[in-house]
Amino acid sequence: MLYHLLVPLSEYHIVFNLFRFQTFRAAGAVVTAFLVAFYFGPAIIRRLRMLKVGQVVRTEGPKTHLGKSGTPTMGGVLIVLATLIPTLLWARLDNAYTAAAMVVLLWLSALGFMDDYLKVVRKKTEGLVGRYKIVGQVSIGLLLGIALVLFPFSDVPATWTQIPFFKSWHVEFAPVVYVLFVVFVMTAFSNAVNLTDGLDGLATGLSGIAAATFGVFAYILGRVDSADYLNLFHLPGAGELAIFCVALAGGCMGFLWFNAHPAEVFMGDTGSLAIGGVLAAVSVMLKAEFLLVIIGGVFVAETASVAAQTLYYKWTKRRTGTGRRIFRMAPLHHHFEQIGWHESKVIIRFWIAGIVCAMLAFATLKIR
Repeated sequence: MLYHLLVPLSEYHIVFNLFRFQTFRAAGAVVTAFLVAFYFGPAIIRRLRMLKVGQVVRTEGPKTHLGKSGTPTMGGVLIVLATLIPTLLWARLDNAYTAAAMVVLLWLSALGFMDDYLKVVRKKTEGLVGRYKIVGQVSIGLLLGIALVLFPFSDVPATWTQIPFFKSWHVEFAPVVYVLFVVFVMTAFSNAVNLTDGLDGLATGLSGIAAATFGVFAYILGRVDSADYLNLFHLPGAGELAIFCVALAGGCMGFLWFNAHPAEVFMGDTGSLAIGGVLAAVSVMLKAEFLLVIIGGVFVAETASVAAQTLYYKWTKRRTGTGRRIFRMAPLHHHFEQIGWHESKVIIRFWIAGIVCAMLAFATLKIR
C-alpha cells in the first residue's frame, strides 16, 4: 500500500524513492510485524482467557505437559495478523506472489481455526475430522497448482523446479503430475509443522528461521543479476515475496515473546497449519520445493519419526503379536524429553538444528 501511495511522490521529494527498494520495505515489514505482535498480543491473550479457550492436553503425552492444560490456544491469529498487516502496508498489492501467499495463509488459518474451535470450545478432543482437514489442505493445494499452470507468474515454465546443488539440472513435471506434487508438498508440510508444535516456542522459532531463509532466496531469485550469477531461475516479481516472508518471520518472533517457555499462549492449529502450508506455498512459487526439505529439515525429521514409529509398531505387531517402538515417544521432540532432556534444552537444540539447516540451504547457492 505504501509503495502505491508514496512512490508517485518521489517526483516531489527524493526521500520517497526509498519505497521503491524491496530491502527498505522488507526492513519496514519486520519492524511492523514486531510492533503488531507486541501491541495486539496481550489483548488477544486476555480475550482468549476470558473465552476460556484453553489447550487440551492428551493424557497419553508426557506427564510434564499436564500442567499446560488450560493455557490459551488459537494464538496463531496473532501470527496471521502480524504477517498480513505488514504485507499489506509494505508489499506491492499488484504482485501475484504476495497475493497468492496471503490467500494460502488465510485459507489454512481458517481451517486450523475450525479445528481449534471444535477442540477447545465444542470440547471435541480430536477437533476437525481428519478427512475434512485433509480436504481443506488438498483444496488449497489444487487451487495453487492449477493457478500456476494456467496463469504462470513468470517466463520460467510453471512445471519446472530447481534441484539444489546442481546448476544445470531441473525437474520438469507433466502438468497433472505437477499439480498433484504441489498438493503433496503443501499438505505434507502443513502437517509437519503441526506435528512439531508440541513444545513451548519450538515450532514458532523454527518457522521464523525458515521464513527468513526463504525471504533471502525470494530476494535473490527476484533479481536478474543475482539469479544469473548463481545460475538460478530468475523470477521477476518474486522479490516482493521476500517482504511477505520476513513479515512472517517477524510475526513468529513477536509471537515467541509470549510463546517462549513457559508459554502464555499456544499457536494451535490456527497457526501451525497456516505456517506450514504457506512455507510450502512459498517454496512452490520459488520453484524450490526440494530446498524446502533442507530448510525445513527439523520439520521433516519430526514427521519421519512419527511415520517410522507408526509403521514399525504395526509391522512388529503383525509379525510378533506385540508392537515395538523405535523411539520412546513420537514426534522426535518427545523422545528427547523422555530420555531426560529438559524441555528448554530440546527447544534450543532443535532451533540450532534449524539454523544449521538454513546455513546448508545457503551453501547450495555456491555448491553447485
